[in-house]
Amino acid sequence: MKVNGNFDNLVENYLFAEVAARTAKYVRENPEKKVIKMGIGDVTLPLAPIVVEAMKKGAEELSKKETFKGYPSYEGYEFLREAISGYYKKNGVNVSPDEIFVNDGAKSDCGNIGDIFSQDNVVLVTDPVYPVYVDSNIMSGRKIVYAPSNEENGFCAMPDESVHADIIYLCSPNNPTGAVYSAKQLKVWVDYALKNDAVILFDSAYEAFISDDSPRSIFAVEGARKCAIEFCSLSKTAGFTGTRCGYTVIPKELERDGHNILKLWYRRQSTKFNGVSYPVQCAAAAVFSETGLAQIRENIEYYRRNAKIITDTMDKLGIYYTGGKNSPYIWIKCPNGLGSWEFFDMLLERANVVGTPGEGFGECGKGYLRFTAFASYEDTVEAMKRIESMLA
Repeated sequence: MKVNGNFDNLVENYLFAEVAARTAKYVRENPEKKVIKMGIGDVTLPLAPIVVEAMKKGAEELSKKETFKGYPSYEGYEFLREAISGYYKKNGVNVSPDEIFVNDGAKSDCGNIGDIFSQDNVVLVTDPVYPVYVDSNIMSGRKIVYAPSNEENGFCAMPDESVHADIIYLCSPNNPTGAVYSAKQLKVWVDYALKNDAVILFDSAYEAFISDDSPRSIFAVEGARKCAIEFCSLSKTAGFTGTRCGYTVIPKELERDGHNILKLWYRRQSTKFNGVSYPVQCAAAAVFSETGLAQIRENIEYYRRNAKIITDTMDKLGIYYTGGKNSPYIWIKCPNGLGSWEFFDMLLERANVVGTPGEGFGECGKGYLRFTAFASYEDTVEAMKRIESMLA
């Protein structure tokens, strides 16, 4: 018996596990210190009231023979897919309910989508990059090429026409940098994908944080339905990090290598996935109601206020950053030429604040650090005061 040898090519410690380990060690050694965590992108506000009520109602229905539900449909209940389709329409994008697959979070499908693609495809990711895009393809033994995102291009990498790719991962608003692609920039990526007969895997998990006219969906771009798959999550949109629900959109006309991609994904899901629980899907549908959208907007505005506190502090300190305006992430350049882990340790020890070292997101992340806006308002204010005092 042999194990998958591709796992030997992974970085030994997952980035966030290493951050957690270093933080835990410091807390053990300094129990009197209050450490403020602004590194992991987990939400802190509770679920919206209408979401909780819908979940309770769904659970109650399972207690009665007349309304009991067994296995859910592989692609998700129709009532939720129709609600998601309606949400797209409100944002000016037409997506049919039967092009939507409900999942237990965008991370799962971003990693699992590779099941339907050949191992010898070349994968392109932007660097810095969300680790799942890289690690899942290393596990599958695929070749990975990188498109550098840096200060020169505003951390919005663009395609190199001399490089061929078959699978392209894009994330906008970006995790970790918070940078957002314009419609014009996304059109360049779509044209590149069509020219290379490639498929764009577009992660729009943070689309609800967009406050200007930046595209919320890749399908707002002409030609994208012939070359893109979109993943979205309710984790940040509605605080479902512990509830687990998201969705993947595959246009009916998307075909490659003589195969319909939607049909391939349905075949994969029906074999390896048994769907999302009924109460959770009821809760998710409530998110897209008028009341639900109003209530989650309040939470998003809370996090946006936190982001502004962080960016105002960086402006005051003269520190370069991206993100914050249309994203819950603020990507800062480490001051005084410090390295990512070096600045992480300094923040932890001198300000008792935790960020995420940019180096863990790729080569282009060296010398940068990511903050999130998901801490409480009070902790965000306190953390920025400490950092300002430390660096002023």
